[in-house]
Amino acid sequence: MIKLFRRFWKYVTAGANQKFNEKADPKIQLEQALTEAQDQHRRLKEHAANVIAQQKQTELQLNRAMTQLEKLNSNARQAVMMADQAQKGGDAAKVDQYTRAAETIATQLISTEAQIEDLKKTHYNATQAADQAKAAVSQNGQMLQQKLAERNKLLGQLEQAKMQEQMNKAMSSLSETVGEDVPTLNEVRDKIEARYAKAQGMSELSEGGVESSLLEIEQAAANVDAQARLSEIRAQMGIAPSASEAPGVGAGTAAVGSGNPAAEPVTSPESEPAQVQQPQSEA
Repeated sequence: MIKLFRRFWKYVTAGANQKFNEKADPKIQLEQALTEAQDQHRRLKEHAANVIAQQKQTELQLNRAMTQLEKLNSNARQAVMMADQAQKGGDAAKVDQYTRAAETIATQLISTEAQIEDLKKTHYNATQAADQAKAAVSQNGQMLQQKLAERNKLLGQLEQAKMQEQMNKAMSSLSETVGEDVPTLNEVRDKIEARYAKAQGMSELSEGGVESSLLEIEQAAANVDAQARLSEIRAQMGIAPSASEAPGVGAGTAAVGSGNPAAEPVTSPESEPAQVQQPQSEA
């Protein structure tokens, strides 16, 4: 049960971290990463400073021990020399005194030498640690400089990405609907193009007026032929012409009634009886 709860907690935590990273501002995250890198470099420098300080401290102790060793050697030689002089002078008390002093100094020499050997080892290790700390600080400083340069580059790319996203959003909005009751630009364009095409078609039809005039002329000619044929049929049947044909027929009648030979129409023998019958019908 506990194992299942841990797995569930890790799953929830991972999901929350993923959602947080998706919503977080990259610029702020970049600043956080650089701040953390700078803090690490600062802590590394402090640690390196402590290591170097330890090396310097052991160096001072070693130098002080070496000075003490030289002093003890000088005192030991002086005690031995004074004991020898006292022995030559026959002063046994002085000999015993100087001899004990020389022995004490010799004991101090042994202790100081042992201390110096330990300090030498400590100083050697401290020197190596200090060198490593200096190298680590130098390397980390170079990495930090690279990160700072990378930050400027990433910030520039981030600004370019933002501008490109805004441009893409603006371009995509040109082909998208603004609202439910507002048509898209594509729909308005299709409507305008359809109206323009219709206007062009009507213009082409209006430009074809000559063809329509020719058609009217042909229709008028056909009507004239039809009227002439009907007049011929009426004349053969002895039927008076219609009102539309009256002017032409009246003129012919006036010419016959006037008795003027020049005004009489020349008719064929077949149509002459019809010309004779017309005055009778008028009478």
